[in-house]
Amino acid sequence: MIRLRPKPAARYGAAAAATLMALTGCSSSASGPRGTSAAGASASAPSPAPLTWSTCGKNLECATIKVPQEYTELDGAQIRLALMRHRATDPDHRIGSLFFNPGGPGVSATETLRDLPHTAGTPGAFSPAVLARFDIIAMDPRGVGGSRAVHCLTDKQRADAAGTAFDPAVPGGKPLPQLLADATAFTHGCVTRQSKAFLASLSTDNVARDIDQVRSALGEDKITYYGLSYGTVVGPMYATLFPHRVRQMVLDAPVDTNLWFGNSLTFLDDVAMASERTLNAWFKTCRTEGTTVCPFGAGNPQAAFDTLTDTLEAKPLKIAPAKDATPGGQLDGAMTLETTRALAGDQNTWPLLTSALLAAQDGNGAPLYTLWRAVTVSPFPVPTAMFEAHTAIRCADWKTPADIAAHTAAAIKAVTEARRIGPRAAYSALNCARWPAPNKDRFTKPLTGAGAPPALVVAGRLDPVTPHHWAQNMTRTLDSAVLLTHEGVGHGSYGINTCVNRAVDAALIRGTHPADGTVCKTDKPATTRPLVPTNR
Repeated sequence: MIRLRPKPAARYGAAAAATLMALTGCSSSASGPRGTSAAGASASAPSPAPLTWSTCGKNLECATIKVPQEYTELDGAQIRLALMRHRATDPDHRIGSLFFNPGGPGVSATETLRDLPHTAGTPGAFSPAVLARFDIIAMDPRGVGGSRAVHCLTDKQRADAAGTAFDPAVPGGKPLPQLLADATAFTHGCVTRQSKAFLASLSTDNVARDIDQVRSALGEDKITYYGLSYGTVVGPMYATLFPHRVRQMVLDAPVDTNLWFGNSLTFLDDVAMASERTLNAWFKTCRTEGTTVCPFGAGNPQAAFDTLTDTLEAKPLKIAPAKDATPGGQLDGAMTLETTRALAGDQNTWPLLTSALLAAQDGNGAPLYTLWRAVTVSPFPVPTAMFEAHTAIRCADWKTPADIAAHTAAAIKAVTEARRIGPRAAYSALNCARWPAPNKDRFTKPLTGAGAPPALVVAGRLDPVTPHHWAQNMTRTLDSAVLLTHEGVGHGSYGINTCVNRAVDAALIRGTHPADGTVCKTDKPATTRPLVPTNR
């Protein structure tokens, strides 16, 4: 049964709408053509030429498409976007094209699709039934992957940043003057390597318009859509701008779009709290299992973890080069905290975390160090190339205070509310505070998707990045939506839980939804044994 949500007018009074627009920095009458007639701006763009596909892998085809850099300047600069298509394996029963965005922002959709055969059992892995009925369309968003990926640092700068020692007890890991200097250097590198106009164009509303250009080039009247994490910002944006072009939409690990466009500091505080909750869940499980099952900490894993990070920060463990050519290095407290944050956020990696912490406690830092090197996607700053695109897209969308005092107040709040993860998250919006390419005509209206079919919103109970209340907020914001909750720890639920898989497949293929508020159970998380997918 689908519960139809109230119309937007019933939820957003004039005062509330004015407040939201003030938070995002412009009003519907002052934001120019994009703010007053966003859908019309894209609708007036000339129809793109049919796509020319070439084989680029098993059952994969690649193409590119040129789109306007700004849809308010159709005769201006253009951007070439990278596309990939996985053809339906049962073409006689093909439904249409299914677009997906794997999140980040900054994760390459084309590379994710190329890795599809190797991702079974991971969030966002499409089932054989979906692969049979749809052409899966991957579009690298502007500024990402093969679509003119944003670069702000040299390889040497990135390597130097990776080797920089961070203090896990200091908000942001470094003294504030150094953090401000880093932000200035980062943003200067961005405008040195890309034009300000290009950086300002990386907004989610432009990504949605790009998707519609691809839809048109494919000759599709409507599209089906699956979005994960940041992909749940892209999807509602598309449904709001082009509601009659949506066939079905699934939004997994949803972002609160009102926070995304409205209050970036509150947004990041929520993320820190979400990560802290998942870390606490690991502590609680270890403690409940008892020392026979989970010996780390001898019954007090929190105290043992704090002692370990303090000890490693004072005297890092030396890591010898491995036989597989993995370079050596050292493991300090900040690296231990970052690795633990990432692994605690997925209950399937809890056994790895436990064994690595036990090894480090015994003086062997190699397992944690190897895992740290594998942690490349984070909601907080990490020295990877993906983070450069991640930052540029966030800054194009966000309304971030330039007043550093506001960031300091937010940092104090984060450290108080999330004492282990808070310092990691503190000051992580400084790049946007210093951003030199403001998006002056950002789309500011609530993403209601009014006129589109009901969306299926899927949320994990303990998500380390997108907390469950964001999903509840999304279903209230969307004009029509159904909420499905997955009881478990992890970021993204489709592909890892049979109950969720069935519901998502039914939504994508048949357009049917579970009752609003349905809950999918999962295996009880454990710290020392590998988990198997639940059949419940």
